[in-house]
Amino acid sequence: MSWFEAQEYCRKYHTDLSPLSTKLEKDVFTNSEIGNKIGWIGLYWVGDGWRWSGGDNATYTFWHNQKLFYTHVLWYTNGWYKNPPSNRLNFFCLNLVVVEEEKSWEEALEHCRENHKDFTSLLSKTETLLALTEIQHQRITDRVWIGLRFLVDSWIWVNGDPLEYEGWSQEGHQDQQCPVWNRCGALTKEGLWENRDCRERLNFICV
Repeated sequence: MSWFEAQEYCRKYHTDLSPLSTKLEKDVFTNSEIGNKIGWIGLYWVGDGWRWSGGDNATYTFWHNQKLFYTHVLWYTNGWYKNPPSNRLNFFCLNLVVVEEEKSWEEALEHCRENHKDFTSLLSKTETLLALTEIQHQRITDRVWIGLRFLVDSWIWVNGDPLEYEGWSQEGHQDQQCPVWNRCGALTKEGLWENRDCRERLNFICV
């Protein structure tokens, strides 16, 4: 598809065209089963700079052919390539699945792994913004479970992704550093992380 057709398709059937907005996102993508393929990603040029589809301005870059002046970008195995948006190519979608069932964190983890791939990890501000677009409905609980859990002495993503980007609220800072009871992570509709009691029953996001 063209870049615009791919964007429309991803937004209709998934969440959006995939972002690779940080080195961590790029590394996770590169090491995945599709990281050696070629296709459109969600990066495009607007009048004042590069931007991610449905997300944030681009601050991290991984160019392979920066000298060419085209306005849309595809992923190739060794970097980003600018390309005319009318070119018909494969493409990569980000797929965040909001489950509108109220479950404890453990029940949500089990559901995600049985019915999808896993609990979601949010590796960047861009992914968080895309997740927010999916939960801004009155029928969705005020916060949703994500794959964040405090185990032993630190917070981790249960799917094994590194935890580099953080989006904690400023409230309850001490409890986040060493939680006694609230050892599971949730995303609020304002885009902040909160540590919550794992027994709470919330909607949740799978991938």
